[in-house]
Amino acid sequence: MMRRLALVMLIWPFAAFAQSEAADQARRAMADLETASAALAAADGARDRVKALTQTIQAFEVGLGAMREGLRQAAINEAQLSKKLASRDGEVAQLLGVLQTMGGNPSPTLFLHPQGPVGTARAGMLLAELTPALNSRADALRNDLNEVQMLRTLQADAAMRLQEGLTEVQRARTDLNQAMANRTDLPKRFTEDPVRTAILISTSETLSGFASGLSEMTSDQIDPAPVDFDGQIGSLTLPVQGVILRRANETDAAGVTRPGLILATRPQAIVTSPTAATIRYTGPLLDLGNVVILEPRANTLFVLAGLDVVYGTAGQVIGSGTPIGLMGGGPANRDNALSPNGDGAGMERSETLYIEVRENNVTQDPSEWFRTDKDG
Repeated sequence: MMRRLALVMLIWPFAAFAQSEAADQARRAMADLETASAALAAADGARDRVKALTQTIQAFEVGLGAMREGLRQAAINEAQLSKKLASRDGEVAQLLGVLQTMGGNPSPTLFLHPQGPVGTARAGMLLAELTPALNSRADALRNDLNEVQMLRTLQADAAMRLQEGLTEVQRARTDLNQAMANRTDLPKRFTEDPVRTAILISTSETLSGFASGLSEMTSDQIDPAPVDFDGQIGSLTLPVQGVILRRANETDAAGVTRPGLILATRPQAIVTSPTAATIRYTGPLLDLGNVVILEPRANTLFVLAGLDVVYGTAGQVIGSGTPIGLMGGGPANRDNALSPNGDGAGMERSETLYIEVRENNVTQDPSEWFRTDKDG
């Protein structure tokens, strides 16, 4: 009996897991989604509906990202814990057998030792020392089993809320499309000449050539940017939530080197203006897909390429945080959201936004303009 007790204590190094942290993260994400849902309902009656919907979509994107991560971590923890419990079936059976023996009504001779009264006394002392540790192991086992059940229930509830959130954010994007189409209150700095723009597009072979021609197309004086624009350089918020895929002048697998920054984003992520600016161009351009070119001040351009939907027209003046488009791709798949191989490998961030900064028609390093130390 004592040998078996010692064996159980030696082979039961049950490691601690961070289940509660993953569960708390998922619960916080669910609360964030509830808040975003309430904001979506409030946006219907908001005076500035575009602003309200933009903030709602961004809140959904943050909440959905946190929800995916929380669910993924909970699924990983639950799988690891279940696997470890399954691998220790023999040890669990030994522990349960010992506890059942101790918890019964033993006969007076059950713990008699072959070496006589002294051996029996020693065995009794050892048993007394091991009993609290055995009870502690039993409590740990019970907690781990309860944790598995809790994590499975949490995953089911959170997965349902995730699907609801995906549906709600899609409705918010649709509402934003309609609100942007109906918006007529934006001031205009100039009126675009579509013929000249079409000629410039057809004759431009590079982005540099297009940008150079674009700067010569406006006869109206562009109002200066806000007085604090110079102070914003280096701390501008990236226009979309994403992770940096490639920095300026880094060569990709195809051997292509670009002077701009490439962000990997989730499908249909909202893209907003990083600062107050004049829209200089929106639409397809060269091989860059849909492009938005912003002019925050004279002779400075922000080129954002790779969007699926673009908002606004050339000449409009927009404020910081104004939506300028949506990324492409379909709604995120719930099964992918729960996959342990998701965000860490970038599988969900299937879209790419290219950001180029040009000053006096010379490319600049975007990381010197935008805050890139923290991925969104």
